[in-house]
Amino acid sequence: MDTTTFETEPTYGLRRVLGQLIPYVLLTISILPIVIGYVWIFVATFSLRTEGLLPKDANGNIGGWTLQNWTFLNDPAVWRATLNSLIIAVGMVVGVGAISSLTGYALSRMNFTGRKGFLSITLILHAFRPEMLLIAIFQVLLFIGGIPVIGSLFGFNTVGGVALVMITLDLPLGVWLMKGFFDNISWDMERAALIDGASRFRVWWEIIIPQIKPGLAALAIFTFITGWNAYLIPFTFTVGSKVANLPVLLNQFSGDTSLVSWNRVAALGLFQLIPIIIFFIFTQEMLLNIYSGGTKGGA
Repeated sequence: MDTTTFETEPTYGLRRVLGQLIPYVLLTISILPIVIGYVWIFVATFSLRTEGLLPKDANGNIGGWTLQNWTFLNDPAVWRATLNSLIIAVGMVVGVGAISSLTGYALSRMNFTGRKGFLSITLILHAFRPEMLLIAIFQVLLFIGGIPVIGSLFGFNTVGGVALVMITLDLPLGVWLMKGFFDNISWDMERAALIDGASRFRVWWEIIIPQIKPGLAALAIFTFITGWNAYLIPFTFTVGSKVANLPVLLNQFSGDTSLVSWNRVAALGLFQLIPIIIFFIFTQEMLLNIYSGGTKGGA
């Protein structure tokens, strides 16, 4: 009996170690191509050539470090496109966050005629691809463009028009996400506030919103990334570099008839990633801090 125990314990320990290592090994193998791709792009932005993971000069020798691929930072069109991307992304964060939180609260807390039908329509709208709606969106933007004052801000070939379309397309996901967060919040504090005479809006703003900040942070991450990386809508409904965003400008850099400098394209692509990384880091930290604080407070 003792011999059997002595032989099986090492085997069990080995299986346990392998069981713990295998997920990490598989995860490392799966993300390795992605990591190599990003390293390749990073090296290419400071290299004279794009081949391999080591910087090379024009003759193929190791050590061809250069900053000439970043000279696009002196181009006013790049900063104009950066501002356009920022307007679209921030506009989406504010617009989708505000409308989704209000709509999600109404769908979660109020009973009104057509509520279930509205929920079903919202879910169906989320299934529509933007490509299917391009002609209809074009007609709507042309109509808005004919309205005095508003047309110059939100019509066709305007950054505001692109932001308006992007907000509309992202609302179904935002509404469902916010409704899910509202459904998980207890009614106790809300009922007490309503009994004390607080209005629905005050309850939503002062009691409910602080409890769903993790949800708002998650929605902000999704909408900011979607708006910052938007390509199809800006490319379709804008003309010229003055209203182009960074993805459209990046396509222009790589789609010119002249010889393409792929190192410059890689540098612009890396430049486009920087704000997303910064926004994600700060938002993720806020998300984790709020979640930890909420968990401790509710314990």
